[in-house]
Amino acid sequence: MPILGTSASQNTKGFLTVPVNYLVVAGGGSGGIPHGGGGGAGGLRSTVTATGGGGSLETVLTLNPSTNYTVTVGAGGPARSYNGGVGGNGDPGNNSVFSTITSTGGGRGGSIGAGLTGGSGGGAGGGTGGAGGSSGTANQGYAGGTGAGTYQVTPQSGGGGGGAGAVGQNGVSDGVAGNGGSGVAVSITGSSVTYAGGGGGNGNTTSGTGGSGVGGAGTSPNSGVAGTPNTGGGAGPRTAGGSGVVILRYEDTKTITIGAGLTGTESAASGGYKRATITAGTGNVSWA
Repeated sequence: MPILGTSASQNTKGFLTVPVNYLVVAGGGSGGIPHGGGGGAGGLRSTVTATGGGGSLETVLTLNPSTNYTVTVGAGGPARSYNGGVGGNGDPGNNSVFSTITSTGGGRGGSIGAGLTGGSGGGAGGGTGGAGGSSGTANQGYAGGTGAGTYQVTPQSGGGGGGAGAVGQNGVSDGVAGNGGSGVAVSITGSSVTYAGGGGGNGNTTSGTGGSGVGGAGTSPNSGVAGTPNTGGGAGPRTAGGSGVVILRYEDTKTITIGAGLTGTESAASGGYKRATITAGTGNVSWA
């Protein structure tokens, strides 16, 4: 029989099910060098407050108790080395997964070419003659910015990586790089926290800022700041993208089991809910 006073629904066999709200953020992309574009933020999908790319909120998942559901937290794209004056494109971030929900890793920032599509797109590198920024994924993030300048002729400037909340800014011809696109604030933990800002590009005169303080900034033609871990922030050039995160909210009458291979914690009950924050790994979760 149903338990009175609970908002849990029943599945077709009459067992009480577990409604789960979620925030799933993928790893951010890393930036390219030299004069590179910023890395795109990891894709962001959420049922609470706001989701990425200006889309509508995602649908709450209704899950069965005592059943395993897969979770993967995507790593950020690794830092790009710069040895002997030889640069290169950044690397994309990795996908994050919860059950049937997949958020796409952030696109890499370009070196002397375009970035790469992703949850949010990577910014194009400087010296590309105006190569366009790469696109984001619908309902997850926005495109990266355009690069400016001519190969082997200064000034050059990279475009900013796209963020979950806005496109990355374009680099301009006087060596001023684009800023990373803004992230999105989500209150699934009970407090408003911003995730998935894009990385800033690099320019000869002025490098770009990271989006919303979680994307990494560019700091010089050949270096930058990493994306913030567990936010999916895109990176500035020569640095790693921020890792993603999976946050789950469910009724406080339920208890989660976080399986082997995952790093995570369950909060105390607050406001009728508990929250599980999973910060690394791949494994299963279940509820009782």
